[in-house]
Amino acid sequence: MSIELLIENYGLLAIFLGAAFEGETAAFLGGVIAHRGLLTYWAAASAAIAGSFAGDQFWFFAGRYAARWSLVRRLLERPALARVTQLLETYPTGFILAFRFLVGLRTISPVVIGTTRISTGKFVVLNAVAALVWGQLFTALGYLFGHGIQQTLGHLPLHRHLLIAVGAAAFVAAAALAVRKMRPSAGHS
Repeated sequence: MSIELLIENYGLLAIFLGAAFEGETAAFLGGVIAHRGLLTYWAAASAAIAGSFAGDQFWFFAGRYAARWSLVRRLLERPALARVTQLLETYPTGFILAFRFLVGLRTISPVVIGTTRISTGKFVVLNAVAALVWGQLFTALGYLFGHGIQQTLGHLPLHRHLLIAVGAAAFVAAAALAVRKMRPSAGHS
């Protein structure tokens, strides 16, 4: 089975699951794949939006109803808990709209929000709005990146195009992680 056929058959499911559990890379690759014409842009963006929404709803409900699970307890023991709590207390609505854009806070944030008095209805609405913006943005960035690669290097075989996209996503993730790790040490200087 060719990679093209795999993407055509399972690409939307992969984008959905990737956006639910990993995040930006899945939505970004969905945009690259849409640029290649294997999926429509709107289908790829919709899968990213739905996956992001579903994943964050899962973690919210885990925080709300399953705080005794060892996985949830481990998440709530992370050092990022204090930062999430402070941002949530200071800017509850803004934080709910923005947490998926903050490096290192994506998974723990909805768990913490689930442990608060923020209503389920409010979280569902704000999560939907944020997922809509997030899914469109990262899918569009992938689509534009795919276009840029094609303009720069020509029409590459799909596997090379995807390898370049994965490499770029890994580089950006590593850079964001490095910046995040340097930030706390800069504050102690």
